[in-house]
Amino acid sequence: MINYDLVIRGGTVMDGSGSEGRVCDVAVKGGLVAAVGDNLAAGREEIDASGLLVTPGFVDVHTHYDGHVTWESRLKPSSCHGVTTAIIGNCGVGFAPCREADHDALIRLMDGVEDIPYPVLAEGLPWTWESFPEYLDLIASREYDMDVGGYLPHAALRVYVMGERGADREPATEEDIQRMCALLEEALDAGAMGIATSRTLFHRSSDGKPIPTLEATNEELLTLAKTLKRKGKGVFQIVEDIHLPGKDVSVLRQLAEAAGRPLTFSIGTGNTGPHIWPQLLKDLESANAAGITIKGQVMPRAIGMMLGVELTLNPFYTTVGYREVADLPLAERLQALRDPERRARIIAEPMDPDPALVLGRMVRDFDHIFLLGDPPNYEQPWELSIAGRAKAQGVSPEELAYDLMVQGERGMVLYLAMANYADGSLDAVGEILRHPDVLPGLGDGGAHAATICDGSYSTFALSYWGRDRDHGRMALPDLVHRLSRATALTMGLEDRGLLAPGYKADINVIDFDRLALHVPEITYDLPGGGRRLVQRAEGYVATLVSGVPVYRNGEATGALPGKLVRGQRPAPVQR
Repeated sequence: MINYDLVIRGGTVMDGSGSEGRVCDVAVKGGLVAAVGDNLAAGREEIDASGLLVTPGFVDVHTHYDGHVTWESRLKPSSCHGVTTAIIGNCGVGFAPCREADHDALIRLMDGVEDIPYPVLAEGLPWTWESFPEYLDLIASREYDMDVGGYLPHAALRVYVMGERGADREPATEEDIQRMCALLEEALDAGAMGIATSRTLFHRSSDGKPIPTLEATNEELLTLAKTLKRKGKGVFQIVEDIHLPGKDVSVLRQLAEAAGRPLTFSIGTGNTGPHIWPQLLKDLESANAAGITIKGQVMPRAIGMMLGVELTLNPFYTTVGYREVADLPLAERLQALRDPERRARIIAEPMDPDPALVLGRMVRDFDHIFLLGDPPNYEQPWELSIAGRAKAQGVSPEELAYDLMVQGERGMVLYLAMANYADGSLDAVGEILRHPDVLPGLGDGGAHAATICDGSYSTFALSYWGRDRDHGRMALPDLVHRLSRATALTMGLEDRGLLAPGYKADINVIDFDRLALHVPEITYDLPGGGRRLVQRAEGYVATLVSGVPVYRNGEATGALPGKLVRGQRPAPVQR
């Protein structure tokens, strides 16, 4: 007799609670987990999970698929790495609310902050909305390979309310702030996950202008936070330059206390000292012990920038000699760059600082630039850096980087560990990641299309921190918990991230011994033939969303059960 829609049989189930795994069956019915136990009755479909790991689907709290959800249904690369719920609208950038006159400004902001090219957005965005609720309605009308929830982006909100004054970062009047709060209430009622903002110098539009929220006052943010408290729902997400003089966690604590809701922010470490992360962790612990919920988000490896002739950035992209050939077709560009005279000229030329990219000078940080390798190696000693290799070969780092960059039919791609690589290792990242008030995240799925490929962080966390690192490994049940249940609870999505009866049947079946990352690839499948970096993985035997397999052995099944998640969701018992 068939009792269930699907049974995953005989796998090692790590249910997301942090408990040790146990060999048993997981049954699914009506999109929910129906039973977890031994020798369950037959299902209409069965997956033999003998020798495999069974986990909840992962919740990615920091993505930028704000444009992608309007034109495509497969949110890659995240869906290739076990992610079954993605949160968009992070960093305060997005496309709603927005008047027609401001379309160009918001496209340029997303282009600059998140490196999603202007032509891709201009061609791909249908702009069938003005308000944030209308934007959510569009998402609700579409189908995806994962569920999607969205923050109200503060930058878009500010420009919508204040117009040019907001874009120019002028102080908001009391009337402006009250109007923003009213629209935030409207967005929360429509299903926004909360509000996201940014006050970092690193976030700029493609014309070099800082993000409209950069100089938003504490009063403006506190009033928005109090709106969350008044409504009793929502998360406050912020990127803040807490490493700068006069900045610390105290402002974040005030915001979280005013909101009475979870606040999440980006945490990490620079590559060189002095390091402030130990104090940040103490401040986090103090706030949460006082009942003020603040969660850091950390990338489980170095924040990596990919550099190459076929990509947005490389160590020579602003030199005059490179710019002269930058717009040639790739094969002709490489041929021109291999010319000995041009090579000598470009290597000798100084960089022309890119006003739209604060990090532009880092593309020549040869002490932290590496050959990623195949399989990719994300933790290498200095001796394998471009600087280390150049010293051993008796050449300059510029010469070695240039010659590597022009090799092969498409040029060689270099890997810059631009942050989170303190003192040449991931030891500090491990300490941060282990903290009970820190979540894995910051993969930026959908963003930095041709510069960063960190949306694979979930696969990396499991395979490297849970298996491959030669020291400082983390317990696998804890990693699964952090990727699934901990992230779900922070977002108020209490209906998922746990394999127990009544919970949403978002499930991964993983061949843990084979779990591995492929080398990032460059594809041209965005609107208008736009390019993006994607990274595939081995070892995901099946990924289910609402009980429906969306991937089998790394290949899409064609099913699209993913939907818009409108706001926080109660646990099954509360229903």
